[in-house]
Order: sequence, then structure tokens, then C-alpha cells
Amino acid sequence: RPKILDSEKKPQTFQIAINITEAKQLVGENIDPSVIMEIGDEKKQTTVKEGTNAPFINEYFVFDYYGHQESFFDKVIKLSVMHTKIMKGFCVGSFKMDVGTVYRQPGHQFTNKWAVLTDPADIRTGVKGYLKCDISVMGKGDAIQPSQKTSDAEEQIDKNLLVPEGFPSERPWARFYVKVYRAEGLPRNNSSIMANVTKAFIGDNTALIDPYVVVSFFKQMGRTATQKSTADPEWNEQIIFTEMFPPLCQRLKIQVWDEGSMNDVAIGTHYIDLRRISNKQDGDKGFLPTFGPAWVNIYGSARNFSMVDDNPELNEGVREGVSWRGRVYLELSVEILSGGGGGGESKLSRLVKPLKDTKAGKATGKDPKGNTPTHFSVAPVLSPSCPPPQLIDKDNFLLFGTVFEATMIDRKIGDKPINFELSVGNFGNVQEGSPQVSGRRKVEKPVAERVWDGQDLDSTPLIDSQDPKPGLWQSPCQSTTPPEKPLTDGNRHYMYLPIQHQKPCVHVMSCWEDRTYRLHSSNFLENIAVMFVRHLFYVPLQGLDRVPTWTLVIPCNAFAEGKVRMNHLTVLDKKRLTMCKQELESMVGKAETISEGKRKARSVKEMLQEAIKLTQKLRFLVEEPQHTIPDVFVWMLSNNKRVAYARISARDLIYSASPEERGKDCGKIQTLFLKPPGKRVAGWSIQAKLDVYLWLGSCRDSSHVLDNLPGGFEPKGGATEEQLLPHKFQMRAHMYQARGLIAADSTGLSDPFARVTFLTQSHTTAIINQTLTPTWNQMLLMTRVTLHGDLAHLEQEPPCIVIEVYDDDALGKAEYLGSTVAVPVVRVSEQPYSPPQLQYSPLFSGFQSGGELLGAFELIQIPESGEEYLPALDEPDGQIYPVPGNIRPVLSRYRLEVLFWGLRELKKVQLLSVDRPQVFIECAGKSLRSSVIQSYKTNPNFTTLVDAFDLELPENENLHPPLNISVVDWRAFGRSTVVGNYTINNLKPFKYTPPPTLSAPTSPRGPDSREGRSQILQMDVSINIYQEISPTPPPPPPPEQDKKEKDWRKSSRKSTKRRKRTVADESGDNVLDWWSKYYASVDKRQQVKVSKHYWSMCWTVVGPCVGLISIPNLAVILYDKELESEFGPFDDWVNTFELFRGKANDEVGRSSEERFVGKFKGRFCLYKLTEEDDEWEESPNSGQFKITRGIPPNTSVKVLIRVYIVSASNLHPADTDGKSDPYIVLRLGKTEIKDRDNYIPKQLNPVFGRSFEIQATFPKDSLLTTLIYDHDTIGTDDLIGETCIDLENRFYSRHRATCGLPTEYSIDGYNAWRDSTKPSELLTTLCKENRLDGPYFRPGKITIGGNVFAGKTLFMDEEQTVESYEHLALKILHRWTEIPGVGCRLVPEHIETRTLYNKARPGMDQGQLQMWVDMFPMDMPHPRPSVDISPRKPKGYTPDRTQYKTNIHQTRSIQDQYTPGQWLKGFEDDRQETDVHYNSLTGEGNFNWRLVFPFNYLPAEKVVVVSKRGSIFSLDKTEQKLPAMLVMQVWDFDRLSSDDFLGTVELDLHGFPRGAKSAKACKMDMLMDSVETISIFQQKRSRGWWPFVKAGELTGKVEAEFHLVTSEEAEKNPVGRARKEPEPLEKPNRPDTSFSWFVNPFKCFFHLIWRNYKKYIIIALVLLITALFIALLLYTLPAAISQKIVNG
Repeated sequence: RPKILDSEKKPQTFQIAINITEAKQLVGENIDPSVIMEIGDEKKQTTVKEGTNAPFINEYFVFDYYGHQESFFDKVIKLSVMHTKIMKGFCVGSFKMDVGTVYRQPGHQFTNKWAVLTDPADIRTGVKGYLKCDISVMGKGDAIQPSQKTSDAEEQIDKNLLVPEGFPSERPWARFYVKVYRAEGLPRNNSSIMANVTKAFIGDNTALIDPYVVVSFFKQMGRTATQKSTADPEWNEQIIFTEMFPPLCQRLKIQVWDEGSMNDVAIGTHYIDLRRISNKQDGDKGFLPTFGPAWVNIYGSARNFSMVDDNPELNEGVREGVSWRGRVYLELSVEILSGGGGGGESKLSRLVKPLKDTKAGKATGKDPKGNTPTHFSVAPVLSPSCPPPQLIDKDNFLLFGTVFEATMIDRKIGDKPINFELSVGNFGNVQEGSPQVSGRRKVEKPVAERVWDGQDLDSTPLIDSQDPKPGLWQSPCQSTTPPEKPLTDGNRHYMYLPIQHQKPCVHVMSCWEDRTYRLHSSNFLENIAVMFVRHLFYVPLQGLDRVPTWTLVIPCNAFAEGKVRMNHLTVLDKKRLTMCKQELESMVGKAETISEGKRKARSVKEMLQEAIKLTQKLRFLVEEPQHTIPDVFVWMLSNNKRVAYARISARDLIYSASPEERGKDCGKIQTLFLKPPGKRVAGWSIQAKLDVYLWLGSCRDSSHVLDNLPGGFEPKGGATEEQLLPHKFQMRAHMYQARGLIAADSTGLSDPFARVTFLTQSHTTAIINQTLTPTWNQMLLMTRVTLHGDLAHLEQEPPCIVIEVYDDDALGKAEYLGSTVAVPVVRVSEQPYSPPQLQYSPLFSGFQSGGELLGAFELIQIPESGEEYLPALDEPDGQIYPVPGNIRPVLSRYRLEVLFWGLRELKKVQLLSVDRPQVFIECAGKSLRSSVIQSYKTNPNFTTLVDAFDLELPENENLHPPLNISVVDWRAFGRSTVVGNYTINNLKPFKYTPPPTLSAPTSPRGPDSREGRSQILQMDVSINIYQEISPTPPPPPPPEQDKKEKDWRKSSRKSTKRRKRTVADESGDNVLDWWSKYYASVDKRQQVKVSKHYWSMCWTVVGPCVGLISIPNLAVILYDKELESEFGPFDDWVNTFELFRGKANDEVGRSSEERFVGKFKGRFCLYKLTEEDDEWEESPNSGQFKITRGIPPNTSVKVLIRVYIVSASNLHPADTDGKSDPYIVLRLGKTEIKDRDNYIPKQLNPVFGRSFEIQATFPKDSLLTTLIYDHDTIGTDDLIGETCIDLENRFYSRHRATCGLPTEYSIDGYNAWRDSTKPSELLTTLCKENRLDGPYFRPGKITIGGNVFAGKTLFMDEEQTVESYEHLALKILHRWTEIPGVGCRLVPEHIETRTLYNKARPGMDQGQLQMWVDMFPMDMPHPRPSVDISPRKPKGYTPDRTQYKTNIHQTRSIQDQYTPGQWLKGFEDDRQETDVHYNSLTGEGNFNWRLVFPFNYLPAEKVVVVSKRGSIFSLDKTEQKLPAMLVMQVWDFDRLSSDDFLGTVELDLHGFPRGAKSAKACKMDMLMDSVETISIFQQKRSRGWWPFVKAGELTGKVEAEFHLVTSEEAEKNPVGRARKEPEPLEKPNRPDTSFSWFVNPFKCFFHLIWRNYKKYIIIALVLLITALFIALLLYTLPAAISQKIVNG
């Protein structure tokens, strides 16, 4: 493996963008909703919308984050809708999702999705509403796709929910039970402050920790009780979380904390990935998340017993743990709550009672960091379903290791004795004290305890009696090698341990549960994956259709048919075995489909992609979530202090009798690079290189420990001694060259040299000054290399070579540039010698690429006859041996032609501006200089355009050396300063390819004439363009001649005026302008996907501004990205190379933007010389150069530039209130245009509609920078973002990016031809430039190079026939890509979307800008005036709403009805109300009231424009665009208490249900989506009955009339509000139901009491009479009885 250390991920910058659009169906009565967004500790809130259950918000928020990716992905995005009141407020509902789920989506975003709002505290009530939003997560360099808004008519909430693809739309509630049983092996020392003080004074090192477990899940947190002073605590508690299933998060976090009196300290952290413990497939294949009961190993910082923990962040899950910190025994299960809403508690939850942490004295669930947990409970739990861990008999395991080589020891730690320690868990840890390892239990016990699941736990001996060498590890556990002081032996860089003859052995006996079947299954799956990848990616590409599916079939069948003879299986074990079998079977089928790919005409790329997906699936199955044996740690101890370590997975070392289940490194010598614990330091951080033989397995298999030990070694006396004679070798390192090295000097270059280390010897190459592409051509010779062991084993697995590359500094220490590992080719003396081949090895410096190294390495055995018989060496140049000729690549003569165009954007160097620059081209030891630019500010182009020089390059193109471009500035007194450099590592793109020869058109067979030939060509290649491309709505109608003539009348002014009169939109008087084309483009993007060819976007249906009326000539391409992303960087004529200066290594951490110093524009052409090319003149004529084809003249050109800025979107907020006040700044050369006065207040999505005109001179003014600033009244303006356009590249490109080609040709109107050159003239120019014959214009056709293009050329203009070839020429230009040999795409009329960037946040998207640029040469005729793209002004409207009566379903006896809540959304300040209809007994209220709402409206966007100040402190009005929604509410008036809300209705003025003709016909069904709707902007007037709704129930009806008039009409015919003049309304005819208790008491009694309580009054009277009768009976009965008795 060339990479010595895995990349340690650095903190990064991330950005979360959330756009809250609207909410619907919110639960509540007359609520004032706002949305609160919480991400971690940061919280932001939208504005409050008053009195609505469907608020339209449309606000954009950005959250910035800096940290590690893993912790960032665990952050939870919480969206909560709050009802905000002054006195009270409550949460309507919330939605949660972790950041990682968003980032894993296509494009790292969710767009136009509806979040389901729920209330975790009340899971029985179901959905609380829906929130529409966009969420995107960006890292540095991520490109966010612009969102495409969907129309409301096409939107279905249920099918567009904010969940990942494959998730169910309805997610039930579930309970997650995390049962924590016990822990063991925790660190015995307390690392808190007070414990360290106690330990310092008392010296007590006993178990001082007070552990407890914290479980975090989806922003919920629970903890167990605290166990005092124990390192092996027992909790037997469970933590219950309630969350929707499947949850929108990925991981569950388990943390063990130590409780302290002052602060709590983390002991270790572990994450459980829910995807690995569940299966989301349908049917029997899927299963819920389940885990254990199983142990979880926890890793963290080293257990050094120091006063202060050196790396506390390791214990919190940041970066790789460097030591085992213990393990926790836990279980996870999930229970889906029945009824979907959790109607009833489960049996388990009824048994569980909430329990407070009485032991810890703290509130249960307290977060150690102070966070408040949410819905969870902690309860005691019984013992696990399987026998407890202390009752399960464990198995003894043996870890055996032999150190073969210990080299490259850092000299800083080599002055003290060094030894190595092997540990697994706490076993072998000399500082912690290894636990006692006991054998099988010999105490007599019941059979039920001894035998479990049919296995006799006492049946297997500790060590196999057949072991031939048991004495090696039957001695007490020896986990460390003997201390030994390292030696140098003349090596000035590294030290080594003298263990050549005796290799020290260590062995560690450990005791764990026998769960090795999990490791064996993972190894089996990994071997399948390795076998599949090996046979997939190493077969020739032409044979990829014959992928050997047997590589999957045979092992998969073996895995599926293997009988599971394993005990103690958990539920997850059984489910995973079944899942793996099913997945393997399905993969076999998919692999067979890949092998059939060629028969199905599938490309190699598609088959490779499917094969990679299969490999990723296999890799996902390999990881076992339930841990068994902890990882093995190899520590290097210097004077008993831990200084470096290596961590090896136990799965890689576990032994199995089956080779497929055995670990890949079991019983093998592997090379370990020991690194220091904690944070990685910059530079070379390896402390030692260790070659070690490791074996891990059960003691039952201890007889196989030495099976794979290399021949020639035998164990003896605690060490492995060599039994054979050592072998003498000579090491030859052929260091040829390197490329792409990291710049380490301030000049942007380096002084590189390489250091080659093999075993105990290190040699360095010569230093090559000031280059990033050194060619050493040096052989490093290492003599007297002694290797021990079997020769055959050495030949198969030789020791590896470490190559380090450094930058030499004259005054300081050499700076590390990168390193790699290589394996030498072994040449045994008995074999014939063959030279090795040069190969590239990648260099790595930390986590960045450090370039490539070209070299070859061979290990040649010295024969007994002596070194004289070794392969001969070339004569040395002094002390340097060159690479032998038979190894060096074979060279051939090449010629490199260089086009020197100019330099651009050069920055200051050493505080001085660059004035006289010169370019140096260096390749393969040869160099070429350009001419010196005499004045860079005046003319940055070179005077000498083309030059060339000859090279000797390898015939193998893969071995071509890099090409270096250096720019030098010449200053006074002959001084020169390096400005910047650029290195081209691959010369293949510049290889010369001869231009295609244009074949002449062949004549038809047989005798023909000129006329016959033209006719044949017309039939073969003619393009009837007006039939193919003429705008016709699908499906296309039959091509009638009248229709064609009508479509082709584009140049007539009369026809244009007629179009304006016949076309109308919803408002009735909209005029077509440029915005008509723009909105048509936006609407079309919502309906169809953009095709690669822009013709798919040439359509005729106008968007929202004209409904479905067909309008020709509307075609403007709206690109979602930069124009360069669609057409390339416009480098078809010249290449642009960025120059860099300064250090680029990881220590400095400078970004490429900071190192950028300028650009070099040029071109290269490389070709092999032939005999004809050998006659080369010293001053060749420029016509002989191959590179000059298609190059324009290198002179100054004056250009008129027009910049059109349409709009911006998703700008990064620059003010504290989350808004910005953007305005435009343009910079071109020394010209700067500030449009500060036209800033748009409080907008993140401004519509600028601005055009600017600049006169510039190329090449001096070629870079156009468009900046968006934030306007600040006080202080300096803040830069939001900027984008740069290279106008020169566009101007000279053959794609003709100067002025986009419209779809149709028109003389005037909104679609008038903008270019200064007509289409026929453009066509003539293109044919001349490309040396094509033509064009020839004839009636009905145009001929180019023998190809005839047919089309319409005759048009009717005011009843006169006019001949024009412009329309047909324009169609040919659109089809220019079809011209053979020279054709290419020409840029159409377009709008490009450019991403804004800010240097303060490098690589992060700061918003998008829609714009385009037109360029016109000043020596051509002046173009037409610029296009007017000023934003459309909103149109004033005044809707009158006359309310006649309401009919309210009675809930009270008397109602005082009125309607105060009547307003347009966004105009809450203009809320109007009727008078009160007092004492309505029937629920009917009559008003006859007029309400007038003036508003401004944009017909194209269907929105109402609202301009108002956000607060009293706002200086400017904020413009908002809201949907036209009318809100009507009815209330009951109360004099003493607050009014009672009775009902509401919200009507979308664009589409609301037609009013019912009578109150009886008015029902709630009218508000359904399926009901036919009308638009007030079309109907102008509407009257009827509409329902009032409250809490989803019909509570009343209202009769109203709507009348929409324009502001002009309202001024001509004004009306008064309420019943006032002008045009007053009559008073309502209210029934005489008004009364008073004093005037009409009987009437009051009848209406208030009798009508409502008649039944109860009658029952009460009957009961009263009956009671009186019984009372009288009981009162008179004794007297009557007595009298009867007395009277006899």
C-alpha cells in the first residue's frame, strides 16, 4: 500500500441553507404562526404571520458551521412551527432530520418538499400540519443545483414529502428501548480535577471513577444512574425514546461518563449505525433495528495515569481512539406502536415505570454538557434474555507476536531503551495490570449452568495436547519485548533495534466470550468482495462483458449452504445471516446481468458502475456491528512511556481452520508504521517501522500458531531464532524523476531530494533546486544488505522500501513533502537477470496528494563468487551513479510548439507590481523563453506569438515528463523575480492530431449533370428547417401552407402590431416584452427537463403571464449554471493556466485562492519528429507551425460590452436580521460602475433588471468582475459575493459567445435582432474562416460546400412579396454543429446562472446571479440599443367585497356576529371589519357591508407586491411577493371577555371555488382540491356562498360578492367603504330579535331558556311533581295508618 498513514480528516467549513416557503393545514384556531429553525445551539426564526393556518413565508436562512464531518452529520435540523402570542404561545408541531441524511441526497439537497409536523408530546393526535421548505447542505467545493419551483396546481403534498427516497409516506411512532446492563474494563483512575488532587496527596490509585452511561438519539438524551467508585459497574436499566419510524437520523450515540464534583469527564464514545442493524426491505426480508444483547468496545485516549488527559477529544468520538477504554453490555430493540398514533401502550411499557436517579443525586437524563433532554424515560430492567455475562463461561484466546524488524526509529526517542507491547483489551497492558486469565471452570456446578444450547462448556482443554511446542506460551503472559537500546550503525536519520538473529516473541492470554463466528462471517464476505474486485478490475476492458460470475457464485453458494453451528446467536445475528444470504443471491443475479451487458448494448461505463455498486454492497455487509474481541494495539514504549502505537482490527488477525474465514493478516508478517497518539502533527510523524508476525485465535487452535512462520526460524527460549545462514543482497533504488510535488518555498517551487530507507540503511538523492518536477536520474546503491530467513519467502514477500521526499532549506530543517512505500523486485543469484521497469508511485503528505515518483527498485542477491558478477553499473558522475541505460526509458525526438498569447491578472510580487514579465517553458531538461513584455499595464500580450524547441521524450507516453511554466519579472539592474509557476503533469491533451480532411461530395452513379447532382444532394442533406423548428405546440398539426406563411412573417412591423392586439393575458391588457420570454423560460423549466441540446427548449407556450396562449418567438435558454459549464471554458483557441506562488504544504494551510498570482494564456502542440521534420531552420516562418491554425491576430481590439443583470437568488445574509440590501458593482480593467443608489432593501432574492454598457480594449480589459455588495447606511458596505468572466476567451471562441443567436429573426419588437451583423453576413464569415465553399443564396435554398439547405425565403409584407435569406441563414447557424469537419455549437440567446463566491468563505456558494453579456467590435456597425429588462411595475387593483349575510351554526343561544378578520395576506395592517349584528338568535347575521382592498399585482408571477417597513427602526420599505389570498373570519362579540372565534375561510384569488347559489348548497366539499376553481382576475366579478371552517368542521356560511377593478377604474368610479358614499349601500334588513330582560321577560325566557332546555325543564317538572307526591304520601301516610288503626 503506497499510503503510509490513513488520512486524518481535518475540520471543514459547511453551510446549511434553509428556505421556508409556506405551511398548510396547521392545527389550531386563528393562530399566528412562525417557524423556528434549530441546528445545534444556533436558532433562527421567521416573521410572524397573523391569523392564518396556511402562512406564506418565503424566507431564506443560512447556517455556517466549522468542524469535523462526522460530528457535523450528527447535527439535527429541527423545524418547529410556533403560535406566538404576547401572553402565551405553544408549539403547533415540529420536524427533525439529521444533516447526514440531507447530505446523502442527490445534489446534497431536498427541494420543494413538505415536512410533516408532529408533536412528540402528543403522539395520538397525528399530523399537525405541513411545512414546505428547501434544505441544502454544502461543503467546500460542492455545487448546489438550483431548485425548480413547482406550480401549485401540480403539487401533491402526500407524494412530495420531506423524506429520503424509499421511505414510507406515513411513518408510525415507535419506541426505542436501549437496555444498559453493565460495563467492565473501564479506566480505574478518575481524570477529573478533584480526583487528581486527591490522588496527588493521598497517592491512592484505586478505582475512583463514578461511571454512568449517556445515550443520545436524534436530539434526545437519556442517562443511567451513577455507580459510585467502581470500574465494573452494573446498571440493569433501560432508556426509552419515542420517535417516528423509520427515523430520519443515522446513528445512536453511546457515551460513558465519569461523574465528578466539579465537572464530568467522558471515558469513551461509540456510535451504532442504524443502517447496519436493520433492513428496510419489504416482507420477510426486512427487520427492525435490533442489537444484542452484546458488548460494545469503547476506545479513546491512552491510559497514561497522568494528571491531565492529553487528548480528551478522543474520548468524545473525535478521531480514532488510541486505546481500549472498556466495554459496555447493552441491547437495543424497537417496538412499533399500534394504531399509527400510539393509541395504547405496549405490554413492555406498562411494566416500565419512570425512575429517578436517586443514586446520582441529579435529574435523570441530564446532559453532561448542560443540554436539556426531551422525551425519554429511564427504568429498571430485568436480566437479559440470555444468561448474564458473568454466568456465561468465556473462552481463552491467545495473541502471539514476533517482531522481525524494528527500524526507522526516531532519533529523538532512541536515546533510551525501547520495547514493544501487545495488548488486546486490558490483557497485556502493563500499566493497567492485566486481569487474571483463568481456564475453564473446574468448580462443580449444575448441568444447567454448565451446558447451554447443547454445548458442554467444560469439554475443551485450555491448550491442545497435540501441540508440538506448547512451552512457548504456557509460561506466564509476556506482552512486552525485552527493553533494548537502539543503534544507528552509521545511519544519520534513523535508528534500529539489533534483533537480526533472535526475533523477540510476545504472547498475551485473554479471556472473551466466544463470538468469533461474527468475525469469520465478515472475513468470508470480505474475501468474496476481494475476489470479485480482483477479477472485475483486472480483466481487459474488451472482455468486461464476460465478467467471471463464478467469482461470486461459488463462494456465495458456499456461504448460503453452510450450516450455522454457532451458539449464543442474538436476534441480529440470525437476521444478518439471513440477510447476507439473500443479498448474495441477489448479487449473483445482478452479476449475471452485468455479464450479459454486451448483448443488451450497454456501455462499459454502465457495467462498471453497476459492478462498483455491487462491491459497495458487499463492503457494507462486511462490517459487523456487534463487537466481540477488541482491537489489538501495538505500543512502542520508551523508558516505559507510551510514544507510538498501531491499531489492528481483531477481524484481520483471527484464525479459522477455513482459509475463507481467516483474517487477511493472520499468521503473516505485516509492516506497521507506528504513529504518535493524539492529534497528527505536520510533517513526517512516523516514530518507527515494525515488521511483525501476528496470530490471534482460540487456545484450542494454538497448535497452528507457527504454521505460516517463515522457513528458517524456530521458537526457542521466548524468542524466534534463525536456523539458516543469512543472505547477502545488494539494494538498487533507481530514482528517475518526480512530478506534481508540493511547493514548499515562497516562490511556489521546492528544492526536492528523496530519502530511500531500506531496513537499517538510508540514502538520499541529489538536491534539484527550484523545481516541482525534479529529474534525478540517480541510482542509490545499498551494499551489504543482510536478510534472514527462507530465500523463497523473501522472494515472495520482501521487506518494503520507504521513500520520503523533502524540500531542502539552507538555513533550517528539511521540509517534508510526501512519502510512499514500494516493494522491490527480488533477483536470486540462480535466476537470469532482467532489468525492472520504471513505475509511478503516488506520494502522500498527510491527507493531501504529494505528487508521483517514477522509479524502480531491485534487490539482487550477491552470489558466492562475489559482487563482481552482479549486473554492471554505468560510469558514475562523481559520486552519483546514473540509472542504467537498460532501465531508463527509450527516448525519441519530439517537437513542442508553444503559442505565447499573454499574461493576465498578475498580482504584486514583493510589494511591487509586475511590469516586464517573461515566460520560461521547461520540459525534459530543455527550456524555451518567450519574448519580454515591455509594459504589462499597456499591453499584456507577447510580441512573438509562436516558438518551438526539440525534446527527447520517452516513447512510452505514460512516462513523459511534466512540463513546467514559470513567469519571471525583470526589474532594474538585471534583477529577476519569480512571479509564479504551473506544472502540466500530463502532455497527452497537447498531442497533435491532424485536422480532418473534408471529403468532396461524391457524384451519383451513372451519367449526371450539375442539376442532377444538386438535386441528389438536396435529397440527401437538405434540411427543411421551417417544418422541423418552426414553433408549433405539441402535438404538431399537419403542415399547411397557410400556417407556414403565417409563422414566417417575422420581419413585418405590421404583423408584430397585429400580434400585440390579439394576444392578451389574464389582466386583459399585458404587452409582450422581454420579460414575457423570461417567464416563458421559467415556466417551461418547470414542465420539461432541460435537454443537452438547447433545441428542446425552443417552445411556444407562454408561462404564467399568458396562460396557454400560443405566442411565437418566445425562446431564451435559461442555463442553471455558468456558460462555461455548458460549452467548456472556451479554450478551443487558447488554454489558460493558473500561476501559483507560495507554500502549498499542509502546515501552512494556504488555499489555492491565496496562492494564485495570475494566468498564462498559451497553447502547446507536441508531435513526434519524422525525417521530413529534421530540416529545421533557426528562424522558421510562422506558416510552418502547426499550432497557428485558427489563431486570431494578437493585436488590441476595441469592444462595446453590454452586461445584463437579471436577478439574484439565495444570497448569503449580510445583516444581523438575516437579510441584505444588495446592489451591483461592475469592474472591467480600470472601469468601475457602482449602482449603489439602486440597492434593493431587505432582499435575498432581488430582481435587478439592470443593464450596463462599457467600452473596453482587449487584451488590457478582459476580465469582467461582477460583485454584489450589501448596502450599509453606517459603516462600509459588505461584499456578499462575486463572479468573474473571461471576456477575451468568449470573444475569440469559435462557439461565438459574443451575442447569442435568437430562435427567430425579427427586425423590431421585443424579439428584435440584437447583433450588429445579420445572419447571412455571419454565415458568410463562418464559411470564410473555415474555408468552406459558399454560401450561395438562391431562392428557397442556401448552398454551403456542396450541401444544399432548403427553406422558405419568400414572405408577405403588407401584401407584397419580399425575399429574405436571413431566416434560413439563422436556421443554418443553429444547425452549424452538423457541418462536417468544422461544425460546432454556437451560443444561443441565453441567460446564465453564475455562482457567487467570497474570499472570506473560500469554495462556499454565496448565491446565484442570473445574467448575460453581449460584446460587439467597435470596428463593426453600431448595434441596436440595449434590451430593456427593467422589472415590470406591479399593477394596481382594487377588489370590492360586499358581504350580505352570514349563517352561523349555533353554538350559543345569542351571538353578536361581526367579521373583523378580513384582509389580503400581507396587508394585515389594512384589516377591515363589519359592524356587529347583536343578539342573533338563529345564527344568521345580515351586514350589507363593503370592504375595499387596494393592492399591487404582478400578473406574470401571480403574486401581490407588498412594500412596508419591517419595524419602526427600518429606514427602507421591504418588498415582498405573496400569493393573492383573501382571508375572511367571523367572530362573536363579547363586551367583558375576549371575542370568540367562530370560523374562517381563505380564498386564493387565482383559483377559488365558485360560490354556491344558496346557503343550503354551500358545503365543506367546496374547499376540496378536486373542485373546479375560478380566478377573480378572469371573472372580474363573483357572488355566492362560501363555507366557514373551524378545526376541520363546518361552522357557518357567508354570502359575499367580489368585484375586481384596476386602480384607474377605481379612480374613475370610486366607491365608499362600509355603507358610505359614493354609491352607499342600504342598511341590512335584520330581523326584530333584539330584546331586553326588563322589556320582554317572557320573550327572553322563551328564546334563552325554553328553546334550549325544554327537555330538561319538562323532566325537572315531572320529577318535582313526583317528589312532591311521594313527600305528601310519606307525610300523610303515618297519620292515615294511625287513624285507620284507631278507628279500627
